[in-house]
Amino acid sequence: MNAYLGRAPIALAVVALAAALTACGTTEEGDSGSSDAVRIGLLLPENETARYEKFDKPLMEKKVALLTLGKGKVLYANAAGDAARQNTQAEAMIKDKVDVLVIDAVDSKAIAGAVTKAKEAGIAVVAYDRLAEGPIDAYTSFDNEDIGRVQGKAMLEALGDKARTGKIVMMNGAVTDPNAASFKAGARSVLDGKVNVGKEYDTVEWKPENAGANMTAALSALGRDKIVGVYSANDGMAGGIISALKAAGVSPLPPVTGQDAELAGIRRIVAGDQHMTVYKPYAREAEAAAELAVLLAKGDKIDGIINQVVSSPTNKRVPAVLIPGTAVNRNNIATTVVLDGVYSIEDICTETLKATCEEIGLK
Repeated sequence: MNAYLGRAPIALAVVALAAALTACGTTEEGDSGSSDAVRIGLLLPENETARYEKFDKPLMEKKVALLTLGKGKVLYANAAGDAARQNTQAEAMIKDKVDVLVIDAVDSKAIAGAVTKAKEAGIAVVAYDRLAEGPIDAYTSFDNEDIGRVQGKAMLEALGDKARTGKIVMMNGAVTDPNAASFKAGARSVLDGKVNVGKEYDTVEWKPENAGANMTAALSALGRDKIVGVYSANDGMAGGIISALKAAGVSPLPPVTGQDAELAGIRRIVAGDQHMTVYKPYAREAEAAAELAVLLAKGDKIDGIINQVVSSPTNKRVPAVLIPGTAVNRNNIATTVVLDGVYSIEDICTETLKATCEEIGLK
């Protein structure tokens, strides 16, 4: 669980960062310093979730280039969900003597050894999106318990008077991901005492097919007419859940939550199959990670951009930048993911969805 020890306004933090980078990237003669040529190793966990390749990697590359006047380089590897592979990738980057490692861990515990090796080699480590164990220097992610609360509140609003008349199924994320525990804790803080949880699952590797299999098992155990809602921790799993509900002939579909604002999830919301998702502005998270990495690579202080302090099982008082998320449903797609340029209306409104898009004002 995150330990919150105070917040600093993010706008002020950005101003402070800009000043710090301007100062540290300039020599006395006014020329850009050679320290701009930083090498940052970026390790992302998997490619089942669309966000990593579509948003996180290119956004971080763009920000590093901007902060280093094009001289910084991002070395990239994706573990494809394999913790052992990620450790090998980390060790290769340590051997290659990168300046900083940015790690989104497949398994927060399993990566601790590689984090320790990096520190022993004098390489700073930024935990990205998931709070890795070991001696990390900084962490950036979203306010994960708050995201769970957002999901829980949306579920209660959707259920209304049905909250006590049936059972809900909770489809949590993978136990290897500490974020999953935070999402669950946040959701439970809202739902406990107000709904009846019939079945609850920790979904192996966050895979949609595993969530679908769990949903099929829940339908068999509880009965398809007894399930009034499904808490799904993310959009990928929501897709598998909804497929299982449809295959079982459940109609109308109960409200299903989500997270990540994946394009497929947004389209399901338009279609009425998925109730909501949580939009997390990946640009802010990726840019924060890039800013932390560049400052650490140059040996500069990161205090100016930190807005919280968190703790992992192995590391207390980790400096962090945590970012809030926003609930997205049919009513605010235009003012969230479309307004921010994540997707265009053309991306969302396929031929089969055009009429529905027009009905809800997406045109």
